Amino acid sequence: MGKIAPAKPVKLIIGFIFKDKRSFEKARVMLAGRFGKIDFESRAVPFALTDYYQPEFGTGLQRVFISFKRLVDPEELPQIKALTNRMESRFSAGNKRLVNIDPGYLNLAKLVLASTKDYVHRIYLKKGIYAETTLFFRGKGFQAWQWTYPDFRTEEYRDIFNQIREIFNQQVSNE
Repeated sequence: MGKIAPAKPVKLIIGFIFKDKRSFEKARVMLAGRFGKIDFESRAVPFALTDYYQPEFGTGLQRVFISFKRLVDPEELPQIKALTNRMESRFSAGNKRLVNIDPGYLNLAKLVLASTKDYVHRIYLKKGIYAETTLFFRGKGFQAWQWTYPDFRTEEYRDIFNQIREIFNQQVSNE
């Protein structure tokens, strides 16, 4: 029989989708105020593999991922998703968001994203929040599942998460 133990801390990551760079920058500053120093920020990557957000945001969208130096308890993910949803509402104009803010976390084995939408591969956490394992680590890098979003399947995105994983690995190796 396995012994019940507390979860190990994980690396909080936030993905932003935006057209309006000012809203992204304000949201990033707010999140840094809440979670501490940002230890990784990707370059802005064109968000062009789906038109899902076009009715709300228009075209020419960008995506940026950040991670924070301070590790978090994975149990915090539902509260963090609720916080980012409130922030999205705050950064809205005419009932349309100016920035999409998606939290998740990674550890050495996987990347987990939070969602408000249920589906066959998502697990209910609490308070209307679900989680999905979006990528898993095998060999020398992150790999996609059959349900992984098309953009997360790209080498560019997987490279981003491999870089964040290396930062996390250094953190947990030094403890």
